Amino acid sequence: MAGEGSAGPVAILAGSGELPLLLANSLSASGREARILAFRGFASRAVRARADLVGGLLDAAATLSWLERLRPACVTLAGGLRRPDARILLDAYSAFRSRGELRDILGRGDDNLLRAAIGLIEEKGFPVLGLRELAPELLAGAGQYGAHAPDETGQQSIATAIELLRSLSSFDMGQAAVVAGRRVIAVEGPEGTDGMLARVRGLRRAAPWRRPERGGVLVKAPKQGQDLRVDLPAIGPRTVRNAARAGLRGIAVAARHTVVLDAQTTRSEADRLGLFLLGIEYPG
Repeated sequence: MAGEGSAGPVAILAGSGELPLLLANSLSASGREARILAFRGFASRAVRARADLVGGLLDAAATLSWLERLRPACVTLAGGLRRPDARILLDAYSAFRSRGELRDILGRGDDNLLRAAIGLIEEKGFPVLGLRELAPELLAGAGQYGAHAPDETGQQSIATAIELLRSLSSFDMGQAAVVAGRRVIAVEGPEGTDGMLARVRGLRRAAPWRRPERGGVLVKAPKQGQDLRVDLPAIGPRTVRNAARAGLRGIAVAARHTVVLDAQTTRSEADRLGLFLLGIEYPG
């Protein structure tokens, strides 16, 4: 079986968003071959057009068969995947996992589901790597991006959000929060970061008698103990625009633990909209 460091390609299991193609392009630029299995119903048209195979997320047998034929040096997961119905998952993976084990995994949250998927791939002899090993240039660096910097209140908001996210890690909560000073405005739920920001915007619109001042910071960081090979937090130009619409003053993300999609446009949008963008050291 192929292993890390072998001459085989990097197999990308692709979900939604831009990341699968960004990763494939980065690997190609560095001289590494990338092959893509695009998950139907998740991967974009552009990803599907470049993919070697388009398959179902729940078709574990077909995915493993493709990997057996490809004999990759390693496997990586890139892009978003909505959590499917638990009963369908039980049926799809019953040939590889006992139903009792799967029920236990599903009952303990999304992180355990991801660990189970990784474990299944690794049991077949395929190393699973993440962006930190394959394309660290796609991750946020430490320090200030762009023209704007957080003031004292912004720094306090960041510190409060970090403390909050660390305390929520054991509950399999989201990877983001909006905080103003020491006041928690919102915590990311199943709706994702964009949905949370829309909720913050709605909360401010629902109180027209209050002065519509800008304030608050979006902070994104991985959960403590999270497998950093998959499901890293991500931001991009849309995140910046949605943060501005929600009346926030800036965005802080965990350096070397957060994907930055289209970094140049993300930075320029933050400058244009008057938001600070900061990569912070995060005790992961």
